[in-house]
Amino acid sequence: MAQPIKIAPSVLSADFTRLGEQIQVAAEHGASQIHIDVMDGVFVPNITMGSLVVKAIRTVTNLPLDVHLMIIEPDRHLQAFVDAGASALTVHLEVCSHLHRTLQNIKLLGVRAGVAINPHTPAILLSEIIHLVDIVLVMTVNPGFGGQTFLPETLPKIRQIRQMVGERSVDIGVDGGIDADTTPQVLEAGANVLIAGNSIFAANGGIASGIKAIQQAITKD
Repeated sequence: MAQPIKIAPSVLSADFTRLGEQIQVAAEHGASQIHIDVMDGVFVPNITMGSLVVKAIRTVTNLPLDVHLMIIEPDRHLQAFVDAGASALTVHLEVCSHLHRTLQNIKLLGVRAGVAINPHTPAILLSEIIHLVDIVLVMTVNPGFGGQTFLPETLPKIRQIRQMVGERSVDIGVDGGIDADTTPQVLEAGANVLIAGNSIFAANGGIASGIKAIQQAITKD
């Protein structure tokens, strides 16, 4: 069963002096959900936002908030992000010593559970937990910074994960270098959640123009 295609603007690339306004513009022009990258400066070489920012974003939109935890020891913070308004929590396979338990804990909190893998991580490592997830997030760049170039060598991994998922209703997201040029490639491989930062928030013509370009790429023959 084909999953609906979703556009998920990543606020990592937003203008934080106008964050609420920009999220509302994205929502008005076709965003399906809002993607929030949480980085701790340990697992990845950057520090970004925490649960207080998620709480603020929750006040300006009814869209689902997809929170991507690029942090060590994510279990310590799950409750705080759910309390702040997260609709989904995605943790990294690479940092979870007891991934089964982490995913089960996320589900017990009443939100969607996701697992992310870095470009170097083999898809086969998901095989023991794939039945527990609602979301698989394939990093199509090395995590830590926005504006990086898409890694085409991740495409076979997306195809493999789509096969692993089978007929289950699981979202496969891609994050890194997603724009109008790379969208057809990742859709063909089996992704259905397009996480885009710079190509939306830094688009020539503004946010609406950036989303429209991706929408046109989705519908292009």
